[in-house]
Amino acid sequence: MPRVLVDYLGLVFYFWSNEFSGNKLEPIHVHVSRGKQEENATKIWIKQNGTLEVANNNSKLTAKELSRALEYIDANKNDIIALWYQYFGIL
Repeated sequence: MPRVLVDYLGLVFYFWSNEFSGNKLEPIHVHVSRGKQEENATKIWIKQNGTLEVANNNSKLTAKELSRALEYIDANKNDIIALWYQYFGIL
């Protein structure tokens, strides 16, 4: 479960190593939680058109934390996408 970005305001951003559903890789997304990686973290999709969508808020981030996470992911989405492709071996 590699960390994608540096910790930001107490939040960590990461991928899980097992991002497969059946034999299919899930769409690009980032897990976010407070302080450390958690099994039930918030999941934020980076959609094909570049917009972000909160798939769930399982780590129960506050509205302020969630807003900061979205801003940070949006500002770094090109790096996140490149790391996703690199990590999962997608050309």
